[in-house]
Amino acid sequence: MSLIRPFPALRPAPGRAQDVIAPPYDVLNTEEARLLAEGRPWSFLHISKPEIDLPPETDPYAPAVYAKAAENLKKMLDAGVLKQDDQACYYAYRIIMKDHVQTGLVAAASVADYDTNRIRKHEFTRPDKEDDRVRQIEALNAQTGPVLLAYPSQPEVDSIIAAATQGHPEADAMSEAGVRHTLWVIREAKAIARLTELFDAMPALYIADGHHRSAAASRVCAARRAANPKHTGEEPYNYFLSVIFPHHQMKILDYNRVIKDLNGLSEADFLARVAAGFRVEDAAAAVKPVRPGEFGLYLAGKWRRLTIKSELIPADPVGRLDVSLLQNNLIAPILGIADPRRDKRIDFVGGIRGLAELEKRVDSGEMALAFSLHPTGMEDLMAVADAGEVMPPKSTWFEPKLADGMASHML
Repeated sequence: MSLIRPFPALRPAPGRAQDVIAPPYDVLNTEEARLLAEGRPWSFLHISKPEIDLPPETDPYAPAVYAKAAENLKKMLDAGVLKQDDQACYYAYRIIMKDHVQTGLVAAASVADYDTNRIRKHEFTRPDKEDDRVRQIEALNAQTGPVLLAYPSQPEVDSIIAAATQGHPEADAMSEAGVRHTLWVIREAKAIARLTELFDAMPALYIADGHHRSAAASRVCAARRAANPKHTGEEPYNYFLSVIFPHHQMKILDYNRVIKDLNGLSEADFLARVAAGFRVEDAAAAVKPVRPGEFGLYLAGKWRRLTIKSELIPADPVGRLDVSLLQNNLIAPILGIADPRRDKRIDFVGGIRGLAELEKRVDSGEMALAFSLHPTGMEDLMAVADAGEVMPPKSTWFEPKLADGMASHML
C-alpha cells in the first residue's frame, strides 16, 4: 500500500465553491454555525454541523443529527452543487491569509501507515470526540473533514505542486475571515505517479491538526475490514482525507494562558518566587516573545518580560517546549495548577486573538494574570512525534485553517 494515493474527490461544482466552503466543524459552536449558515442553503455547515437544521434543544450527538447530515449531503448532490470527479486525482490546495501563503496536496493517506505510526501523532484523543466522527463518517459514507498533515520539505514535491498551480483553478473562494482557498486538479498520470513515488520514499508524515478525524478513520477501517470477507486493502476505507503541506510553510501561532488567581500569594511574593527561575524585566508595552524561553507576563495592568534560566531547560523534546517550561517551572509549582487539562483556574487563548485579548480578560477582573508565549516550532512538533511522545495540552494553534467542503473522500 502507498503512503498516499489519488482519489476522486467530491467537491463544489464549477462556480459553487463560494456558496459551499465553511470553517472546520470544530472551531464553531452550534449557535455560531447557525448564524454563519443563515441565508446560505449550500453552506457545508449543513453537513458538518447539521444540528443547525434541527430544533435548538437537539442534542448535537443525537442519531437525528447524523441522519440530517446524510439528508443534506444528498440534497446538495441532487442539486448539482457538489460533484464527484470521474477519476482519481491529486489536488493542489493553496491558502492565503494576509501575507502568509502555503500550498499543499489533497490526497488520501494510508490508515495502515497511521496505525503503525509512520503517520505520526502528537496528541491524545478523547473517545467521545472519536465516536462523533465515526458516526459522521458512517452516516455520510464519506470523510468530509480533512486531516492537516505536514511532510518534511522535499524540493521535487514542492515543485510539482507549484507547477500544478500555474493552470486555471477549479475552485477559488474567500472565507468570512478573509482567507483565500484555491484548488487545482492534478490529473496528469505522470505527475500523479511521481508524487506517489516521492511520498512513498518519505520516512514519515506528521499530523498537525485532526487527531480525532484520523483516529475515527482508523476505527471505521477496522470495522469495515472485519466485516468484509473480500477485503483487499485497496478499498477507499483504507485511506483518509488529508491535506499535506511542506513543514516549513506551516504557520503555528502562540497559544497563550490566562489564570484566575495568584494561588493565595501577594503580587510581591508571586514575583519573588518567579524570579527564582526566570529573569524578570519590566516592559513598556505588551510582550510578544521573540525567541524560545521567553514569556510575557501581564499582571495588575503591567507587562513584564520573563526569560527562563538556561539551567532549567532539559534536553528531552517535550520538556524543552515553552509550554512545558512555563507549566513545570511556574504554573504548577507556584500557581498550583498541576493538571491544565482539567483545572478550571486556567484558560487558553489562541494567538489569532492577539495580546489585547489577554489584557481584556485580566483588566475585566475575570482573570488575575496572563502569559504570552513564543509559538511552538514545527521542528519541535516533529521531534516530539518522532520520539513517540505527546505534546502538552494547548501547545499549537495552526493558522490558517483548512476549509470544509473543498474536497471530500467518498467511501
